[in-house]
Amino acid sequence: MAQLVKLQDYISRYQIDLARYPTQFVRLKKNQWERVRRQWEAGEEITEWQQPTNDSDNELIEEKNRFSLLKKIFVGRSKEETEDVEQVEISNELVSDEDSIPEEESTLTFEPKIVYAPQSIYELKQMFIDQFFHFQMKWASSTLREKSYVDPRFMRDGLLRDLLQKLPDNYLLFYYPILKIKKAPIELDVVLMSPTECICITVLDGENQAVYVGGSERFWMKKVGTKDSKILNPLINLNRMESVIKQLLAQDGVSMPIRKVILTRNGYFDYPGSLFGTQLVDRRNYGEWLEQLKKVSSPMKHMQIRAAQTILNTVQTTSFNRDIWSPSAEE
Repeated sequence: MAQLVKLQDYISRYQIDLARYPTQFVRLKKNQWERVRRQWEAGEEITEWQQPTNDSDNELIEEKNRFSLLKKIFVGRSKEETEDVEQVEISNELVSDEDSIPEEESTLTFEPKIVYAPQSIYELKQMFIDQFFHFQMKWASSTLREKSYVDPRFMRDGLLRDLLQKLPDNYLLFYYPILKIKKAPIELDVVLMSPTECICITVLDGENQAVYVGGSERFWMKKVGTKDSKILNPLINLNRMESVIKQLLAQDGVSMPIRKVILTRNGYFDYPGSLFGTQLVDRRNYGEWLEQLKKVSSPMKHMQIRAAQTILNTVQTTSFNRDIWSPSAEE
């Protein structure tokens, strides 16, 4: 599962310590998955899921530290055949395996939204990553002291789920982050940071079966059935995003190639000729594009973390101090 580093202008856990949290995220997910899989294979009843804590954690942290996964399932089940599940690589150039989980991390709970009895290891894994998606949203919108209101539309965002659930842990995702450069807010589209490159993505997701007819003009044509309409050439926004990121990286002395993508998951592109320096991904090759991204098996790199930190240094954040929230509203 890719890591959601920044979501719009929400407070992010990764803003606290980007050198630590990516590895903590991977270790946390790996440990929880291995535990629930063992219990499911053994036919045990899983009533709650508790994240391991440090011996020095106080009773309050231990109480907040509980992960309820499944309320009443997995009784009397025989072991299923072994299926391919994600193997987690937690090696990282920046963080030692002996690093302890910081206190701030241990306050988040992992609460399921759907409860049913999976009949195979594949169903179990799908249920796990669906529930972990909600946990990721908490990481991308709260810290121990601050919290941001999350727009419910992100919980239903199909592209966000696809990128987080189908890409490996070594990807860092900025989803429509808002930067503050020279006191002016600048909203980017999707920035995906792999260990070896920065991918800038402009998304065109409208009506199903829409056809986007492109060219070098300021406007493209969108065709849906017999209806035609004009849209702003997505290259304008994409090139602006590339320029902003390139300047930020150069200022911090970060060297990382930038790749540009125009993406529509439910439509098609009709672009005469070739488009230099930009990849068009539509309904026909979307799955293949994701598969190519998944093949990047390299662990997280120092330059990748530096590049992500450069962007985080300029982000705009809107959040609220947890002190003003009622105790029932806290995680």
